[in-house]
Amino acid sequence: LAVLTHLLFLAVRILAFPLYLLNFLGLWNGICKQIPYFLVRFISMYHKQMASHKRELFSSLQEHASPSGELSLLELGCGTGANFRFYPPGCRVTCVDPNPNFEKFLIKSIAENRHVQFERFVVAAGEDMHPVADGSMDVVVCTLVLCSVENQERILQEACRVLRGGGKFFFCFKLNVSLPGIWKFFY
Repeated sequence: LAVLTHLLFLAVRILAFPLYLLNFLGLWNGICKQIPYFLVRFISMYHKQMASHKRELFSSLQEHASPSGELSLLELGCGTGANFRFYPPGCRVTCVDPNPNFEKFLIKSIAENRHVQFERFVVAAGEDMHPVADGSMDVVVCTLVLCSVENQERILQEACRVLRGGGKFFFCFKLNVSLPGIWKFFY
């Protein structure tokens, strides 16, 4: 088992070597700046495929509002703000993403989704959201993020930390199964 583990780590290092090389050559930051542009190109196709699933997933969001009736929502890995259109009117949204280059795309998405109240954009990894206060959110949303983070357990701990008592965690991820296009979503 130790040999197999060592071989798997070696394989990951070999596969990741091009990324290290790009970083060493100073090219990685430029690539990171292009990621939002790349995502915007494919967002319409993504919306068409996922709209009914997301409507179903987010249909009960308003039920989880605080006793005052307001809904404070934190979206982990917000990207371009693709989920805003599925959030209920008046929802107060705080966005967290490690890539600061998404902010200008969020501004555009906010303008297109005036039914939500944008609170702030926090540049941070989901594993360390210290700018977000403990127990300050009614709902945490995390779509297509858990499959691409360094530490899933730490993200879940942070989600629990920022949720108020009785708050809910909504997430959606793509399963790595043999049938393409199979999506699973949970709440």
